[in-house]
Amino acid sequence: MISTSDFTEILTIDPEKRVAIVEPNVSMERLVDATLPYGLVAPVIMEFKNITVGGGFSGTSGESSSFRHGVFDNIVNSIEIVLGNGEIVRASRSENSDLYHGAAGSFGTLGVVTELEVQLVEAGNFMELEYHAISSASEAVRAIETYTADDKIRYLDGIMFTKTSGLIIAGRMVKTPTAGCKISKYLSRADPWFYVRAQDILDNEIPSSQGHSYTEVVPIKDYLFRFDRGAFWGGYYAFKYHFAPFNDLTRYLLDDLIHTKTMYTALHKSGLANEFIVQDIGFPYSTTPDFIDYLDEDFNLYPLWLCPLKLNAPYPLTPKGKHYSQGSLRVINVGVWGPGPRNRTDFIAANRAIEAKTKQLDGLKCLYAHAFYTAPEFWDLYDKDHYDALRTKYHATLLPSVFDKVTNNGPPPANTIFERLKNTRPVRGIYGALFVFWGGGLPYAKVHQMLSIVLSPLLLLIFTSAWIVSFGKDLFALRPRGKVHVE
Repeated sequence: MISTSDFTEILTIDPEKRVAIVEPNVSMERLVDATLPYGLVAPVIMEFKNITVGGGFSGTSGESSSFRHGVFDNIVNSIEIVLGNGEIVRASRSENSDLYHGAAGSFGTLGVVTELEVQLVEAGNFMELEYHAISSASEAVRAIETYTADDKIRYLDGIMFTKTSGLIIAGRMVKTPTAGCKISKYLSRADPWFYVRAQDILDNEIPSSQGHSYTEVVPIKDYLFRFDRGAFWGGYYAFKYHFAPFNDLTRYLLDDLIHTKTMYTALHKSGLANEFIVQDIGFPYSTTPDFIDYLDEDFNLYPLWLCPLKLNAPYPLTPKGKHYSQGSLRVINVGVWGPGPRNRTDFIAANRAIEAKTKQLDGLKCLYAHAFYTAPEFWDLYDKDHYDALRTKYHATLLPSVFDKVTNNGPPPANTIFERLKNTRPVRGIYGALFVFWGGGLPYAKVHQMLSIVLSPLLLLIFTSAWIVSFGKDLFALRPRGKVHVE
């Protein structure tokens, strides 16, 4: 067995060649902190601080710069990989190129990556952001096309707050703050969450300017990790699940609990991940509005994230869709994240409905998200013969397959009184939070433990009555089961 848990070193930064050689468990934050002193940054940096370089390469990760540079594996020049027979080989676009392209986005099913060479580009000190208001998905697509044609724009994404209101956010790096622009920050507990600030800009700043856009300046690191606090808007659902007020004060007080790494751990430890829809799906520009119409009609889960991506062939896992036979392709990733049906059967059905619509509209899923395909359905989308040939050639047939690693087709949880008790809202959420808290998953854990002793009685007084009502409804199965549970 090979463990890469200690592979956390940045081995080399070469400012002249503009590359960094790193081990796979180097986080995005460590990579940024190491390269910014040289005035450099990786062209694609995922928005969560603790996503790793190896995870980005193996798992297909895109960000707001991916409309220029492609997904993260496109900026990796070469890898060192341990094959299933123990052989250590290097792979790049010119050496073992089939292995290099095959390992990208294959979730470690061709071997264990132990080293990566990552491209770097010149970094500015600030990001100048233009927030452009849009009133439909079709208008969002047109705005994305317009900004893509402007070579000065290096970062581009969007948020749909409703079917008829949203923002396209375009960024360019600058060395000094633009005169007259507000400087906003997003990394400290006193700062707003980025999506909350974006909503405020849409509702207040843009209307007051009598226009359709608003410009502000953000320090570069604050921009790159702007969504880490609150996990986009996943943190909003955490507040709502626990009946907690969602305002500046509560976000300030609970800041340590709503960073992405902490929330992700609590989400999975509590089991709430089995009730939370997580889908990232790329669509051709022509079908993106149709998918958003479908989501609005059947799910009504907002906000939605829009992230244009440039996909460069050969694509990970060799998808079979008609659009993916081209040398390169532009798609818009639609991020769909929110509470789904609490009943397991309904939850799977909801996700499979999204998968069916994705195929109908020739979309392409990011497979780190929930996947509920059967094996025939999965291999109807991807080239199994090509994938299996690579696994045979590079001695990977005894490793789990990508289908085994990405699909969620396990047995349902037992429907016993004990399970109902454990899974009652908000008991399971509190369990996940306490696991992180008392398990030392937070900085300064002892201080937090002391604070929890002081704050717990107050929190109990505030929320006990609401918990009792919800407890009774869940324990005795009195709560209505809708398509999407959004309480």
